[in-house]
This record gives sequence, structure tokens and C-alpha cells, in this order.
Amino acid sequence: MRIVLAEDDPLLREGLALLLRAEGLDVAAAAGTAEEVLEAVDAHRPDVAILDVRMPPTHTDEGIRAAVEARRRHPGLAVLVLSAYVEQSFATQLLTGGVGGLGYLLKERVGRVEEFLDALRRVASGGTAIDPEVVAQLFTRSRQDTRLERLSPRERDVLALMAEGLGNSAIAERLVVTDGAVHKHIRSIFAKLDLSPADRVDRRVAAVLHYLEDARTRAR
Repeated sequence: MRIVLAEDDPLLREGLALLLRAEGLDVAAAAGTAEEVLEAVDAHRPDVAILDVRMPPTHTDEGIRAAVEARRRHPGLAVLVLSAYVEQSFATQLLTGGVGGLGYLLKERVGRVEEFLDALRRVASGGTAIDPEVVAQLFTRSRQDTRLERLSPRERDVLALMAEGLGNSAIAERLVVTDGAVHKHIRSIFAKLDLSPADRVDRRVAAVLHYLEDARTRAR
């Protein structure tokens, strides 16, 4: 797995690079600005780009804008964004811009090495990895959506865990139900959100992006 890393804090940047290399991953470049990371992505064509949300010069949304631009230039590039806080508008700005290969984690998750690496691998393989705290806040803001109101409490629980990037078995374990029950809930979610089997997009990811898009709309 080739990685390009963008973090303006030199200590955290070097710490992340050392952690990833210790796991046998190829950190092709470690950048300190959004401009540098875009240049690195163009030069190294990584499998994954890991970016901080707030980067120079304004320390607002440079990382998010760089992530969106990197995916525009290189469709299919997996992107994992790190943030010190839950920043809803930034999360949805990125996550509604494409399907699959996207993650948004709080930086505190990096300290839980196995969780961080698991999220990184899910994103690299085309899945999603959204921090549970981000999911909880976005889901709360999305409940006024008509289609989302169709979901039962258990279906909302399943959708939230889908947004975190968990597979059916992991969801079943978390909710202490059977795999079959999770499968039925997911089929029901697709039906209630009007996601047809004929749709070309991954319905699992589309279901997650649906309520993230609604959250972004309400945050404007």
C-alpha cells in the first residue's frame, strides 16, 4: 500500500509516518501543506492519501479541499481525512463527493493503532470508515428527512454502523443479533430509501451517503 500523508504538525506527521512504516506500509511522501500533498499525489500516484482537515495557510478547510481536488484528478484515489474535532460540514463536503474509498476519523482514533489501521485498510479497499462520533452527530441532524423517518430505530442503528464501515458480521456482533437479521434490516433500509438493485452505485454506500448529504444540506 503506497501512502501520501499530509499533516502540518511536524511531530504528528513524523509519528504517523513512523507508525505506518513500522507496519510495512510505503509512505511515499509526507507533506506539510495542501499544495504539497497535491503535488505528491500527482507524482507518486498513491493508493491512499491521509490528510488533516486544517492546514496552512488559513487552517480551515484546506485539507478537505485538497482531498476533493485529489479525487477529481485521480478518480478512485482512497482518502482518509483526520480531524481534531467533529466538523460536520467538512465531513459531508468530502463524503458526499464520491462513493467508496473514503474515511473521516477523529485524530484521537490514531492513538488506537489497531482501529486506525483497520480503518485505513477498509478505505484502501474501497470501503468507508467514518468515526462513530461523526456518525452520531450527522445522524442526529438527519432525522427530519422524510425517507429517513421511515427507518425503525434498529434500522437506524444498522445504518449508523454501516457508515462506520462495518461489515454484516461485525454489525451483528455489535448489536448482538444474527447475520441473517442484519441482512434483513439492510434490505429493508434499501427499500425504504428507494435504492433499487438496478442502481449502478453500491447501495450500501449510497444509503450512507444519502443521510450525509441531508446533513450537509441542513448545515448550510
